[in-house]
Amino acid sequence: MQIHRAKPILFIVTGLSMLLTGCSISDWYNGYYVERSSMKKYLRDVNAYYDAESPEMKELRKKNRAYCFDLASKPENRVVEKGYENRVFNTPMYISCLEERGTPTYATYEAKQEEQRRTERRARGRNSS
Repeated sequence: MQIHRAKPILFIVTGLSMLLTGCSISDWYNGYYVERSSMKKYLRDVNAYYDAESPEMKELRKKNRAYCFDLASKPENRVVEKGYENRVFNTPMYISCLEERGTPTYATYEAKQEEQRRTERRARGRNSS
């Protein structure tokens, strides 16, 4: 009677150990979990940045996005990239167009904030790293 119970338990334990050796907990935590939580934080910050704008700024951003998108996707402004015969969307032009027209993207805002923090650290005499 005990032998019959031992076989399924042994089979389950062996199967679980084989499954867990292929993917350790640290790999899951450092890969999947951290990536997911950092993405959630980034999206929360992006949404907070855009939601904090005034209605006039949101309307201006909507107009600027349409204008800059059309400008950056024109055939003469597209970027040549290997493997794409019709060229690709000109992202740098799009971002600089939005910035010049007074509606920078969140990434531009974040980069400026980081540069400001570096400048403040240098002014206080700390290392810029």
